[in-house]
Amino acid sequence: MASKRRSDVLAPRVRHLLSIDANNVMARLTARQDAMVGLFSRLRDREPMLTVLDTWFETISFSELSLLEPNEQKSVNRFYELLAEVRWYLAYTEEMPLQVQTKLTGFTRRLEAAFRELMGTIGPPEADGAPVVVEVKVVSKVQGRPRKTRARARR
Repeated sequence: MASKRRSDVLAPRVRHLLSIDANNVMARLTARQDAMVGLFSRLRDREPMLTVLDTWFETISFSELSLLEPNEQKSVNRFYELLAEVRWYLAYTEEMPLQVQTKLTGFTRRLEAAFRELMGTIGPPEADGAPVVVEVKVVSKVQGRPRKTRARARR
C-alpha cells in the first residue's frame, strides 16, 4: 500500500519533469535550428548544435521511469531515443553544412511527431501542476435561457 501511495505522488511529478524537459528541447531546437547549422558551417564546431539538444533525461533513474505506465514508458523512450539519434548524428557526421541542414530538418519533423505523441501520452507541462478550471457560459436553444456551467478541463 505504501508503494502505491509513493507511486501516486511521484509519477505525476516524473511525468511533469519529462514534459518540461521535452518541451524545452523542442523550443530550443525550433528557435535555433538555422543558427546552430550556421555556426557549424562558419566555426566547424559541433558544440552549438549539441548544446541546443541538452536534456535532463540523462540524469533520470530506472526507478523513476518505472513509476510510469508501460504506454508512457514507450512514448518517453521513442522521443528520447530519437533525440539520442539526432545527437549522435550531429556529434559524428562528416557531411557538409547544407546536408546537415537537410538531415536536421527531417529529424526535426520526426521529433515534432514524437513530441506530440509524448505530450498526448504524459500531458503538457503545467505552470501550477493542477487541472485548469474554465468558466463556460452555455446557451441552450431549447430553453432559450442561458445557463452558467463550471467545466473542468485537463491539459
